Amino acid sequence: MYFPAAWCIKYMGGDVIEQNFSLIPIQMQIAAAMQDLDACNELSSRFGLALTGEQMLRLTEQRFQALKFTGRIEFGEGVLKKLVTVFCDSLYITQQNYEETLGELQDIFYYFKNESGDTLSDDELIEAMKSVFDGKAQGSLEYLSGASLENLCRIIRGGEVDEYEGSPDEEDYEE
Repeated sequence: MYFPAAWCIKYMGGDVIEQNFSLIPIQMQIAAAMQDLDACNELSSRFGLALTGEQMLRLTEQRFQALKFTGRIEFGEGVLKKLVTVFCDSLYITQQNYEETLGELQDIFYYFKNESGDTLSDDELIEAMKSVFDGKAQGSLEYLSGASLENLCRIIRGGEVDEYEGSPDEEDYEE
């Protein structure tokens, strides 16, 4: 188990100083996250998806930025491994959009975690996101990110997703 960095802002003589307080050095955190993603390649390769070392590094760095941006602290392996495991069988993810999709899913996940006040478990939220992504969103990350928290909670309770104001119309996707 590794612990991500905790960020602290100190005010010293009118100057703002941002400090990174890690329980484990950042290099070890990155190495552990990349090892987790590398292990995921075994599963995702069954669906024609794999991440290169560079892609893993970018996604790991994006994770730390997303945590910092959302003001979250994460203990453990992070959400990327869970996202890969749940989403790798989606018909809407291809090798060409795999890295970008995982990065966006990670950002959307942290957004909804904050919006829910952490009342949803990671697994519940990821399953609801997957249901919308493979269902009404038809692979649209824009649609998923615009979904209401209420609709995601309804999915978790076993209901159906309602349309929400501002949802993409079918003609938006016609070419």
